[in-house]
Amino acid sequence: MTAPQIHNHLQKLANPDKARILRGFFKTGPGEYGEGDRFLGIVVPVIRKLARQHQDTPIGEVKKLLTSAIHEERLLALLMLVQRYEKGDDGSKKVIYDLYLESTEYINNWDLVDLSAGKIVGPYLRDRARRPLYRLAKSKNLWERRIAILSTFHYIKNHDFMDTLAVAGLLLEDEEDLIRKAVGWMLREVGKRDRGVAERFLRAHYQSMPRTMLRYAIERFPESKRKKYLNGKI
Repeated sequence: MTAPQIHNHLQKLANPDKARILRGFFKTGPGEYGEGDRFLGIVVPVIRKLARQHQDTPIGEVKKLLTSAIHEERLLALLMLVQRYEKGDDGSKKVIYDLYLESTEYINNWDLVDLSAGKIVGPYLRDRARRPLYRLAKSKNLWERRIAILSTFHYIKNHDFMDTLAVAGLLLEDEEDLIRKAVGWMLREVGKRDRGVAERFLRAHYQSMPRTMLRYAIERFPESKRKKYLNGKI
């Protein structure tokens, strides 16, 4: 199907009441991080099903969906790219990776980042130089910084923690709550696999890192240890 045909199909699935809830949930009001984003009110499981149904959509049409003003169309495009990446050869994976990084202005909410960065950027750079992660981590764009840290989730799952900790170090003083939560989340994931590695990082930085980041990072620790970190008595 073409992008306009998929657009028309999505319009038929729109739920105005759900769309109103999603606009509030994803902070689309003036001055909020998702300001002006448009929602149809289609839930993620339905979008995933559509991605499977339309997996053979030409890449040019997927790109059109990725640049849409409608949130669900961008999400659908990203889930299509994830599917293609997982099944693709080296050439197609490079095309998808390049398209992804060329399109970060449209990957502009936390769900879009979280459902794709660790499935495309992380895997592509696994056996390559990971310098792009550090460029993204230093970006002025909130979503590029979130892409940087979320991309390392792929490495965490393979017990490779070096880049997570390095990117986390670059983001320790980030003022955005969505970055603080993302960094804390990834540190928590490191700790789930190797508590010692996570604690060495935390002991070096817990007194200066933002409270939200720390709380996310130590969420799975025993209560007594959490209290020690929060009270500055480690």
